[in-house]
Amino acid sequence: MRTVAVLGGGIGGLAASYYLCKSPQVSKIIVLESSSRFGGWLWSTRRSDGAVFEHGPRGIRPTGAVGRNTLNMVDDLGLAGEVLPVTYSHVASKNRYLYVNGQLHKLPSGLSGLLRTVPPFSRPLLPSLAMEILVKKGRGDDESVHSFISRRLGKELADIAMDSLCRGVFAGDCRKLSVRSCFPFLYNAERRGGSLTLGLLLGSDSTSVVSPGRLAQRSVKESWAQWSLSRGVETLPETITEFLQQSGRVQLHREAAVKHITPSASGWKITMEDGVISADHIISALPAKVLSSALPSSCHPLIQELQDIFTATVAVVNLEYDGSILPVTGFGHLIPSSEDRGLLGVVYDSVFFPQHNRPNGQTTRLTVMMGGAWFQEVFGAPETVTEESLLVKATEAVQSHLGVAAAPTWSRVAVHRDCIPQYYQGHFQRVESMRSFIKKNNLSLSLIGSSYDGVSVNDVIFSGRTAVEELLGSGV
Repeated sequence: MRTVAVLGGGIGGLAASYYLCKSPQVSKIIVLESSSRFGGWLWSTRRSDGAVFEHGPRGIRPTGAVGRNTLNMVDDLGLAGEVLPVTYSHVASKNRYLYVNGQLHKLPSGLSGLLRTVPPFSRPLLPSLAMEILVKKGRGDDESVHSFISRRLGKELADIAMDSLCRGVFAGDCRKLSVRSCFPFLYNAERRGGSLTLGLLLGSDSTSVVSPGRLAQRSVKESWAQWSLSRGVETLPETITEFLQQSGRVQLHREAAVKHITPSASGWKITMEDGVISADHIISALPAKVLSSALPSSCHPLIQELQDIFTATVAVVNLEYDGSILPVTGFGHLIPSSEDRGLLGVVYDSVFFPQHNRPNGQTTRLTVMMGGAWFQEVFGAPETVTEESLLVKATEAVQSHLGVAAAPTWSRVAVHRDCIPQYYQGHFQRVESMRSFIKKNNLSLSLIGSSYDGVSVNDVIFSGRTAVEELLGSGV
């Protein structure tokens, strides 16, 4: 019989608590969340007229072991009927754009797109892919995403396509981000086959096995590219929270910021502003730097490694326009850093989840992402930036990039401070070092969440499952 304290009530902490609840080995679970709500960056606004706006992740991928795992959880929670799938044949899946040299360019797709020169690229992509087989395998343990793609596929693809992709996924600089940690399937493909082409053809070397449940099987049969929920992605943490409340074994605490963690005879003493609790084991879903400030000085090597994980701040501006105002249809467009360092991309929410539009009258919903690794350089310190200035920048971008002269009829600005960890070169060594320190010193501590093993919703949920399996020594 043991007590487990879960620090952080975002999707990682909630997922870990969910899996702990599945085991009779755990008698009590205590979840400590510093804010007034659970769910972390999974945050949806549901307007009274039926419209739904996402301020964080908006679509979740179903692929791979981690994707199947999330769908299994969704099914188990009784949410299958609320899933909104987007298939690979959908226009939002097929049409993705880059904004380069003041123009929108559709990314090449299909064989014809690879055979001919498609702006903004100066030559067809197929020769680069064909010649990639002849490129020698890298010698180092890690390298930047930009260096890796430049070496294997050419500088132009690195400067434009990969730069934009890293800004869209990580809000980060591809010249600093680690290819091994950010795109492990590319790194492993080169290691496995000597080239990306051969490595990908040889298939994955993943050891994670997750059997697909009914919903995951349906996603394969119907060829889903991504999915959401009818009331927004925040429905997932809300439903997990309800599950935990009904379990009878979970204590959920809001506005319970952790101040200090100190070892005790039985495990840990956790100090908060209004009291102290004891736990046999801690699963920390806190951001790395937040955890570092709570650990005792005896954990100095771990503290230093945690503090070396940097984060990016992202401004998310939701916009609604009357009518159909888009000149193109698709998922959205990304913007390379060479074009505009402050603007990361514009997502065409109405195209892929029209179910989230208000039911009466045609509208267009967009989300403009700004800042990231360039936030302070472009906008200044997050605490000094006004919502008004960010809204102006976002609406000007929509006007310039998409030719929209009208003003939005509704808007919301959110500044997510330190929301996306930046996996710089050597990140894998840092994580290995932290977990080695924990094991060597017999600390009853598990590290989960986006700071370590992947920033996607699926990765974070799976990190909670993995930690619970390792703690209990058996499958969940």
